[in-house]
Amino acid sequence: MLIGVIADDFTGASDIANTLAKGISPEGGLRTAQFAGVPDRSAPGDVDAGVVSLKSRTAPKDAAVADSITALNWLLAQGCRQIVFKYCSTFDSTKGGNIGPVAEALADALDARRVIFCPAFPTTGRTVYQGHLFVGDQPLHESGMARHPLTPMTDPDIRRWLGHQTLEPVGHLPLMDVTKDPETIRQALERIGHRFVVADAISDQNLLDLGTVLADARLITGGSGIALGLPRNILRAGSVPARDPHFRPIVGPEAVLAGSCSGATRGQIDRHAKRHPTFAIDVPGVMRGDITANTLIDFYRAHEGNAPLAYSSGSPDDVRAFQTEFGRDQVADKLDALFAETAVQLAKHGYRRIVVAGGETSGAVAQALSGALGAPAMAIGPEIDPGVPILSLGSNNTVALALKSGNFGTPDFFAKALRMMEIGT
Repeated sequence: MLIGVIADDFTGASDIANTLAKGISPEGGLRTAQFAGVPDRSAPGDVDAGVVSLKSRTAPKDAAVADSITALNWLLAQGCRQIVFKYCSTFDSTKGGNIGPVAEALADALDARRVIFCPAFPTTGRTVYQGHLFVGDQPLHESGMARHPLTPMTDPDIRRWLGHQTLEPVGHLPLMDVTKDPETIRQALERIGHRFVVADAISDQNLLDLGTVLADARLITGGSGIALGLPRNILRAGSVPARDPHFRPIVGPEAVLAGSCSGATRGQIDRHAKRHPTFAIDVPGVMRGDITANTLIDFYRAHEGNAPLAYSSGSPDDVRAFQTEFGRDQVADKLDALFAETAVQLAKHGYRRIVVAGGETSGAVAQALSGALGAPAMAIGPEIDPGVPILSLGSNNTVALALKSGNFGTPDFFAKALRMMEIGT
């Protein structure tokens, strides 16, 4: 294994694993595996890039740092030469968030002299200009992220936001330098005196050029876009042969679980509900114990073959009301446990295609399924929509899994994902 990724949630891990596996340049991609947490065994010998999925995005700083260092040590033991700390392309955190502390700890452990921060993902409209993060044509704080129930982003200036989280001064590599040739970019980067540097990027070409400059960097941080050029570095050096992602279509019963409250996911649920059965999970009922995994299993089995969807997605106001009544952590823990147990029961009942929406929900489901199937490594298959691949879990009675971040995917994502799992393209 040459490249190791530490991802702070499971959908983000799938996102960057997809980037590494497919490649964007003619050279192709790398044989990539995604792991549900830090494995207790060595990685398969044919893996070029390994992505460790953590649930650390909203964790306390000390816990996030400890988990990330554990992941780092495992990746280094697998032979990784380069480490990527992957966070969301909307830099999800708070002023007191853990992106800065985790980056500091990883940089110290790797003795990294300079560390790039670049959450840009132009394919989905996330760009960085003058150190400010944009979603489409809107500054981050005007995009709806300011109302996020867990990580409200109220400032688009990534330099300033990161400055709240770290004692390191934060520098800036402006677009006027990033648009030049890689050697000139390298020279501009060397002139910046700070250890932490936010880099502008508004196109895939900017990210490819940054990737060339960072070929020998011990530590890189960013969204999945920062990895666009990394497979090319490995393949051009002749370290591994080009890999073609291989995916064998999977047939069998299907289910969709949605725990995201993002506007995009709510729209996808509304679209899906026009043609497929849906079950709105009553959160107070879950908290009282009236709604259990058996409730959902009964729903799925009653509608097998018609892409049934169960969801706990609500408006931000609904979410706040439930959090106020029952406690934020209590609601999150109960729903995560419900979705996790439901997924395990689905697999036991022979369900082979499972689509999950929401970062926290995806983490709970992937960890539970990985443990139940005894399969820590998830192979990366075809891309469903930008940033969301099909994952294959287990060697016998393989389960196809799609982990969708709340804001990702086209309006018909759920049906499309299930169809692609079955036909392979």
